[in-house]
Amino acid sequence: MRFGTASRSLALLAPVATALKTDMTFAVLHFTGNQFLTEGPMDPVVNPGEQATHYHSIMGGSNFGISTRGDDLLSSECTTATIKNDKSNYWVPTLFFQDPKDGTFEKVPLFYMNVYYFFEPTNSTIEPFPVGLKMLSGDSKARNPPKSGGAKNLDPTQGPIQPVQWTCPRQSYDPPSYPVDSDGTMAGLQDPNDKGAGAGFPVQDCDGTYSPLRQDIHFPSCYNPAAGIDDYENNMAWPTLIDGLQTCPAGFVHLPHIFYEVYWDTPSFKDRWTRDGKTQPFVLSNGDATGYSSHGDFISGWDTDTLETIINTCNVGTIGMENCPSIPGGVNDNKSCSIKPAVGTMVKVSEALKSLPLNLPVTGWGKGGSSSGSGSDSSSEAATATYAAAPSSSETTYATAPTGNAYIELSNSPAVTAAAVPTASPEASGDDVSTVWDVVTVTSTTTVVMEESTPTPLVRRRAPLHSHGHLRRHNHGEFAGRR
Repeated sequence: MRFGTASRSLALLAPVATALKTDMTFAVLHFTGNQFLTEGPMDPVVNPGEQATHYHSIMGGSNFGISTRGDDLLSSECTTATIKNDKSNYWVPTLFFQDPKDGTFEKVPLFYMNVYYFFEPTNSTIEPFPVGLKMLSGDSKARNPPKSGGAKNLDPTQGPIQPVQWTCPRQSYDPPSYPVDSDGTMAGLQDPNDKGAGAGFPVQDCDGTYSPLRQDIHFPSCYNPAAGIDDYENNMAWPTLIDGLQTCPAGFVHLPHIFYEVYWDTPSFKDRWTRDGKTQPFVLSNGDATGYSSHGDFISGWDTDTLETIINTCNVGTIGMENCPSIPGGVNDNKSCSIKPAVGTMVKVSEALKSLPLNLPVTGWGKGGSSSGSGSDSSSEAATATYAAAPSSSETTYATAPTGNAYIELSNSPAVTAAAVPTASPEASGDDVSTVWDVVTVTSTTTVVMEESTPTPLVRRRAPLHSHGHLRRHNHGEFAGRR
């Protein structure tokens, strides 16, 4: 194995000049079910201890709440992650469909979600996340097109960081997913390196096999211990590529690079909007009709010994961490981990709302609003967490949990605190579920979907062995060169 020689700039950036990891390994974290842990206006990273500014969809450990910290997560009774000792929380703004006919809003069901853990070539060691580390990637206020155009950029030496994209897998890219003459002010921008991806929402139906509209979010991997685990605005930085190695600033700790891909079941709405090549009907829960404000949050609830073992020994790729050769704590087989929201109510699938949760206005692409800063909103609006349903829809109100906790509901049992029960009922989410089988062979899992009659939306399971092109770019240098 040939080790790279450190340049003068590398020596200035990091105290260790010898490459300790010269190849990229990775493993994908899968989730056990086809629904989120919980949903609601909760964000303990940006809005700890209070109602968040918009509605989120959350995966991970059951001790999630408005004031969650790492130690809270470690004692979670269950998790939606396939690794038992990962009680972290992963969350994103929820996607809604705005009906062109009457303007009402419906929640888009989750199709499936993955989190890639990349362990990249570096001039230092890759360490596990500190317990309780809080991270945010993306800008919830953005309504203007990114300065980088439609392409992502994760290397600060190559221009403004652009960590989020939307990917639209399709059977054919004729017509293109984004208007060819778009400048980003009224429609999204095509990635010049990938016809399936871009900045902002695409204007075509994403009809790829097992691959509808995908929300892509990369997180930085250099941690600043001087800032601490709670200071999400200053505790992380993006590495730079020097001599083929991902290099953190001096004094920073190199952590795993995580990448969210969230697939939304947009094909369920394909017959309810007309593709005109200019407009599209989807909107994020923060009111963003552009998709530019896509963002993700993370709080680490990993058992550090487990994550360290995975970093050092696991290179299973897309078949999933559950297939790692050594997993302290083992694989999670609980597929019914769900909790009631700590604030407000959970929007049901097929429930038509007169407005977005918290009555947020729709903005962007001619509907008002512009990008005026970075980072997520820092304070809650006065709106309460109740949602006005259209006359034909029903509304379910859940009990509000005490600050810092959420509830787990056991089937046919009263709600209890998260610490009291190890498992939870799938009914707690209120979502409709179609019948799905996993047909297992010796080497892979194939997903078979049974469609139910309309109007019940389909809830599909992930096809674990997939790449959709982005994995190929990771493995063959495009990712390493462009970050």
